[in-house]
Amino acid sequence: MATTLPFSKSLIFSWRSASASAAPPLRPNLPLISYASRKCNLYHQTCSHLTKSTSGKVSSGQVELEDEINDEACELVSGTELTLGEGEDNIRAFLFKAVKNNNGAGVLLLSDIYGFEDSSTRDFAYRVACSGYNVLVPDLFHGNPWTKNQPRTKFEDWLTQQSPERLAKDISTSAKWMSDEFVAAGISRKLGIIGFCFGGGQLIETLAQDNSYFGTAVCFYGTQMNPSLAAKIKIPVLFISGDNDPLCPVNFLTDMEKSIEGSKVVIYYGQGHGFAHRPQSPEEDEDAEIAFTIMRDWLHGSLVAKN
Repeated sequence: MATTLPFSKSLIFSWRSASASAAPPLRPNLPLISYASRKCNLYHQTCSHLTKSTSGKVSSGQVELEDEINDEACELVSGTELTLGEGEDNIRAFLFKAVKNNNGAGVLLLSDIYGFEDSSTRDFAYRVACSGYNVLVPDLFHGNPWTKNQPRTKFEDWLTQQSPERLAKDISTSAKWMSDEFVAAGISRKLGIIGFCFGGGQLIETLAQDNSYFGTAVCFYGTQMNPSLAAKIKIPVLFISGDNDPLCPVNFLTDMEKSIEGSKVVIYYGQGHGFAHRPQSPEEDEDAEIAFTIMRDWLHGSLVAKN
């Protein structure tokens, strides 16, 4: 349940009743092959009917537009591991591609610190693809993501290894690859971009430097964000976070919302960091479902309905 606060037309808080459903089953790590499932609710159900894809191309024959988004209609999502770029500048990535209900839109998904092979990130990307999208998840850390078993004392050292220049170049390479593939398939439209945590901070950096590839953005509890960059962003951004997240202060988000035309801030009462793609309780799971629906409607309105 959500309500709109009187002092801000775009700031939404949600809360739940005292009774909660049973916790969802634990999800196994998903393999690097493609996924297909009759239902795309990954917070409550594991993918089945695995298939393998041999091509990462976005072909015009597979882009069949549908008038409505139907969460039950996802019958096949193909997945392919790719290498983008050449030589020392190449970057690994994983492409999730809606096959049956492809709406012709592309989304670049920037992961959190756990990288593009993390099961929670791939689960989320798969589910976005279930809604009809072509989703590219690049390896922002070149095979060296942060892992949960490392001592926290080493985190700052690891973070300093993530060169802003390299990250910007990798994101640009990934966006250009998607754009080129869509042009080759006879499709000309802007991409969407989604970022979680670390990826959310990189989303802001990217859009402040170059808006040419993207038509809309969704930032989930971005970290290390610089609110002063908001004035340089020319496309609408949907910000989703919790009010109990010290890594993503609510005032940062509301300040950026004021500077970015068409943007919106959605805040979940009582939620902390990572709840939307790493729900750890029935309460987080419920809000994760609502957040996903809000994000899906945002993407559809910006990338599909307008085209």
